[in-house]
Amino acid sequence: MKTIFIVDDSDTNLAMAEEALEEYFQIMTLPSAEKMFGLLEKIKPDLILLDIEMPEMNGFEALEKLKTNSIWADIPVIFLTGTADKKIEEKSSKLGAVGVFTKPFSAESLLSKINSHI
Repeated sequence: MKTIFIVDDSDTNLAMAEEALEEYFQIMTLPSAEKMFGLLEKIKPDLILLDIEMPEMNGFEALEKLKTNSIWADIPVIFLTGTADKKIEEKSSKLGAVGVFTKPFSAESLLSKINSHI
């Protein structure tokens, strides 16, 4: 079974994403990018769903850090954001994210996007 990390500082968003995906994937929910990097030392996921707006290290900073490590650089990252904005999509693409999903999202469309990248 494929493994997905869901990284978001909102317990509600973590629970919603986990509920939408747990039937299809092994899900690891993480409340911060710092926790994600700690778990990456032990587990390499098949995909990361990453919130952009988080305290301490935001999603853009986390993706930049992922891309500097040869072991993690090939992990597909889909950003989750509460703001639909062309600038966010442009920056996400430039940094190497494979997509951006605006919250709230439909489980079907998120599942379809994930399946196209793993």
